[in-house]
Amino acid sequence: MVKRVLMIAYHFPPLGGSSGIQRTLRFSQYLPDHDWEPIVLSAHPRAYQQIDESQLADISSQVRVHHSFALDTARHLAIMGRYPRMLALPDRWVSWWLGAVPAGLRLIKRYQPDVIWSTYPIATAHLIGLTLSRLTNIPWVADFRDPMVQSDYPRDPSTYRAYQWIENKTIMHCAAAVFTTPGTLRDYQTRFPAIPVSRFQLIENGFDETSFAALPLPTKPVTADSRKIVLLHSGIIYPSERDPTHLFEAVATLLKQGKINADNLSIILRASHHETYLQSLIDRFGISQIVSLAPAIPYKQALSEMLAVDGLLLLQAANCNNQIPAKLYEYLRAQRPILALTDPAGDTAQKLQNIGINTLAPLDSSEAIQLALRNFLVLLREGRAPVASADKILANSRISTTGELAGLLNTISLSCN
Repeated sequence: MVKRVLMIAYHFPPLGGSSGIQRTLRFSQYLPDHDWEPIVLSAHPRAYQQIDESQLADISSQVRVHHSFALDTARHLAIMGRYPRMLALPDRWVSWWLGAVPAGLRLIKRYQPDVIWSTYPIATAHLIGLTLSRLTNIPWVADFRDPMVQSDYPRDPSTYRAYQWIENKTIMHCAAAVFTTPGTLRDYQTRFPAIPVSRFQLIENGFDETSFAALPLPTKPVTADSRKIVLLHSGIIYPSERDPTHLFEAVATLLKQGKINADNLSIILRASHHETYLQSLIDRFGISQIVSLAPAIPYKQALSEMLAVDGLLLLQAANCNNQIPAKLYEYLRAQRPILALTDPAGDTAQKLQNIGINTLAPLDSSEAIQLALRNFLVLLREGRAPVASADKILANSRISTTGELAGLLNTISLSCN
């Protein structure tokens, strides 16, 4: 018997420039294989900061998608660049709640879903899920992905209080709270000791095999000393969570020492979203002949680029030890060597080490990065840089993680009937 799930997600095509859309997009694509029919409730595209229509074709014909009224406060309600703070609490898309609640009620009346599912990192999505679940008594799965509230996040006091209120209400009223890393799961179990442990569930991110299937096969790794090695960081570089300052310092030092030059190394930062800040750092360290910024490109082109380069860079600060970048899973599938600049004690490092990748260094140590980068370049040239094995890669596919979600939805729908 086919069951239905109402999926509330801001991150969904045609939103562009964010790997975050892949989680909902692929869940909705593969859930029908597990006898679950998704109905997606997303925001009106006018609220998106960037549009990418290339992934609209990836939406399954079995998925019903509805976009409800939504505005971006910063772009649509600001006067001379300013707007009342209350119009952006919990976030700039709070107006989506006004459109999504009545739209959601209409969808619930029409399709009678068995479960409601909402996904962060747009906090308003959980506010919508909370409201619809409370109004209809339909069980609700809250997909947190990463921590919603931390000791130093959000930094704005008003936003912090709004997030904290939504987080508390969500944990209290949801049937399951889903996280993408073991560290975040443990953190929430500790922070909410009165909540049954079974309410907290782990479903990691993953890669989508169909997105890779039609791409050109990767070329041979670097072996000739005369060939320039190309390293790529694909995706957003947050100044506080993925600060490349120490990486740039390490590159500058190696450049001055003559260990690297523009003829043997190129580092591309693709779709960083913070180009002005990053360019100022590049200029400050004098490394523009090595490090370059590149604009966003369509998703499948970005995947092709991952396959074509010699190595992939991952940046993750210690303040994100309980998080694993979604991009990591696509890196694994690309089967290109990974140089991960991250805290050895964090979930990202543990994930990589568990699958046999040990080319790591802490992001906050230029000395350690110098050594790791030099060793990584040697491994690339000698063809000895580690990559994940086929069985480890398969375990991290979106098909596999969707099966986990379907199992959770089955359990919740049965227990609440």
